[in-house]
Amino acid sequence: MVKEEPHHINYDDHRIHFGNAGPLGLSAFALTTFVLSLVNCQARSVKTSNIVIGLAAFYGGLVQLLAGMWELINDHTFNALALSSYAGFWMSYAAISIPWFHIADAYTSATELNQAIGLYLLGWMIFTYGLCLVTIKSTVMFFGLFFMLGNTFLLLAIGSFAESTSTTKAGGVVGVITAFIAWYVAYAGVSNRGNSYLVVKPIPIPVFGHH
Repeated sequence: MVKEEPHHINYDDHRIHFGNAGPLGLSAFALTTFVLSLVNCQARSVKTSNIVIGLAAFYGGLVQLLAGMWELINDHTFNALALSSYAGFWMSYAAISIPWFHIADAYTSATELNQAIGLYLLGWMIFTYGLCLVTIKSTVMFFGLFFMLGNTFLLLAIGSFAESTSTTKAGGVVGVITAFIAWYVAYAGVSNRGNSYLVVKPIPIPVFGHH
């Protein structure tokens, strides 16, 4: 009697594989950041940020969250962490601006609200600089994305604490630069010789200490 060998199942063959969701998440982040940063710059004399609520809730929020979850399935832990976290940022930002949540209404004065928003932005600044530290050995633009985003949060936090319009405008300018870097990284993730004549190549950061 021939002993039947146990059948080994390769679970990797049965996994659902998604395409690279990074460019989708980066594009959602970039566009939402771009529009809010223009408002922070008071471009075209626009000072009210309500136009961003829809983007923050659905594109920068929901779509970016989905991209983060897809990246998690693809075992891209860093991408999943970054995209899902900033999706949470945009959703929470939208919630602050939506009267139904009664977040802004809970503060007794505009000054107290600005201080609270400053604390909120300070937390995101710390988180972003933390992510920046683990991109030091990646590429110039990827590192630059998190570095500039951290600077954006820093300037916006200072502007909120000090109630300084000029500092908030400076944060808006840096935010616009951040958005374009995010678009660049997204484009680098989808462009190739098969679909474009303009293909960008990542520029790796030199790694020191290796022989």
